[in-house]
Amino acid sequence: MSLTETHRSERRSRERAVTRAAILNAARRVAARDGARDLSLRGVAAEAGYAPAALYGYFRNKDELLMALAAEDLGQVARAMRDAVHNTDGEGRLAAAASAALRILQTAEPIAAAQGALPSTAGTSEAERVFNGRLIAVLTALSDATGHRAESRDEQADVVLMASALAGLALLVRSGRLSALGFSSDEVLRRLDARFANRA
Repeated sequence: MSLTETHRSERRSRERAVTRAAILNAARRVAARDGARDLSLRGVAAEAGYAPAALYGYFRNKDELLMALAAEDLGQVARAMRDAVHNTDGEGRLAAAASAALRILQTAEPIAAAQGALPSTAGTSEAERVFNGRLIAVLTALSDATGHRAESRDEQADVVLMASALAGLALLVRSGRLSALGFSSDEVLRRLDARFANRA
């Protein structure tokens, strides 16, 4: 490949990344206004200033777009958890990480909406690959927050159990059900920390 062809290819890649980011930003605005479950490619295209057909070059359907938004949110969750662990000395690192995750999860509608967008059997789409990678980053951050890396199958199952508990807790908080049951999220997160932190 010549130097000119390389520059053209790099320019096209940059332009594609900028357009994809503009589409995702428009999708996030539409989701905030109309709800992630009611997201439509046509509505996102209008918000972004593109013809609806232009979006199909980036996302095959609404489900892929939702997975891309949810993947961004999962990336934010993983970063927030790592920051919380880094900023917490000694005990309580798991509770701090879980609390940071919960703050995002209880308001991140695309993650909740992505549940219906994920295929029932694992696929090979780019959107699903990125989503899965971000999910693994969240699970790794959660594992690290316990004080040691989960290596055995049982320890890995515990990390999945903790992640499931956080997702369920976010649902209960978001819907107001946790307070209706007479619990606070801090109380539940302390129990999570007591059960799973620093297990050797």
